[in-house]
Amino acid sequence: MINIIVELSKYVILTLMIVYTFHCFYMVRRQDQEERREMLTRQLMLIFFIDFTAFLVIYLKTFDFSVILFYVEMMVYFALIQILYRIIYKNASLLLLNNMCMLLSIGFVMLCRLDIKSANKQLLIVAAGSVVSLLIPVMIRKMKFLKNLTWVYAGIGVVLLAAVFLLAKTSYGAKLSLMGIQPSEAIKLSFVFFMASLLWRDVNLKKVIQATVIAGIHVGILVLSKDLGSAMIFFTAYLVMIYVATKSPALLGIGVAGGSGAAVVAYFLFGHVRQRVSAWKDPMAVYKNEGYQIVQSLFAIGTGGWFGMGLCQGSPEKIPVVKNDFIFSAICEELGGIFAICLILVCMSFFLMILNIALQIKNPFYKLIALGLGTEYACQVFLTIGGVTKFIPMTGVTLPLVAYGGSSVVSTLLMIAIIQGIYIYREDEDEEIERFRKEAAKRARERIQAQREGDY
Repeated sequence: MINIIVELSKYVILTLMIVYTFHCFYMVRRQDQEERREMLTRQLMLIFFIDFTAFLVIYLKTFDFSVILFYVEMMVYFALIQILYRIIYKNASLLLLNNMCMLLSIGFVMLCRLDIKSANKQLLIVAAGSVVSLLIPVMIRKMKFLKNLTWVYAGIGVVLLAAVFLLAKTSYGAKLSLMGIQPSEAIKLSFVFFMASLLWRDVNLKKVIQATVIAGIHVGILVLSKDLGSAMIFFTAYLVMIYVATKSPALLGIGVAGGSGAAVVAYFLFGHVRQRVSAWKDPMAVYKNEGYQIVQSLFAIGTGGWFGMGLCQGSPEKIPVVKNDFIFSAICEELGGIFAICLILVCMSFFLMILNIALQIKNPFYKLIALGLGTEYACQVFLTIGGVTKFIPMTGVTLPLVAYGGSSVVSTLLMIAIIQGIYIYREDEDEEIERFRKEAAKRARERIQAQREGDY
């Protein structure tokens, strides 16, 4: 009976995920507020039923009561974050909030299936990070001096990265964390703020050179620390923000050419770069060494097929570092390729929402911040999924909100809170413009009325 429930559950979960994904893109075209509210409520119900079905299956396969306790704690967290956002920030983007909850849900389901202790730790970190993130939107609206801290952001980033390079121990071939914290995750935020505060007004050659030098220092330290994924994310954000600020295709072309040349140089200078390229080109040839992870990942993805084997039916634990870097492979194996495609589409919807906010807001400082953070998010998703599917060489970054990692999930929560603050700021701009239009129309009517009275 349990096996029948497990087999049916994967189709139920897949159907619910497809409907949720459809809602993400369908709502973009809906302008009627009442219809949007109804669809946002339906999304919450879909998340609830996906979680209920998934945790029911995990409990039936393990009969571990801690799974039920975790499920209750998780649902309390989701209820609180939804209620608090609606109370504190009435103009917040609820679609952005729902997508955050959906991605966290998928991560919690897979972590609970893989290691309940890691899932509990992740939930605790997410809850703590969410408490801090609730303060961010109001700070974005009120702290106008943020755009003036250009060199503070640069100094924080360089000092922290240098500290990691000098003091951190090597883990999985790279220097990533210091005292259990991965500073590069937080520096992603400070780097975007640095670029935005430098380029939001009066862009000239001097500022472009300054931005290039600071970005080069960030990327250079990360490469020396062998944190290639973060280096790629920083470089991509730099290129996009420079291009948007200057509107110069020539600078973009020079940047791409320079980055490509630097990648070739890094290949010949650093052995770890050659190892990852070798594992990407032919992982079976180096299966016992650097190719082992990617081969196991590809086996898991192939085993899952379109519909997956069902929760607790696969063997994702055979993939090294599956909770961190290869959780997408575990999702493919147990929930299926179609579910994984829907997950990619939800991530894409997430990025398109951030891009839409960046395009609509009029404040150039916040516009650049939204664009930079969106670029970093999209690049990280691409590097993670591209690496585990052998589309590109593996870079060792986590899937935002889904994979296990305290620094990564807190950084992403703060990023979402910043975007929410910018979204609310944009709503304030729209309200101010509408109020100005109404006042101008009122004054025009008064002038017309006064002229008519004068004629009589």
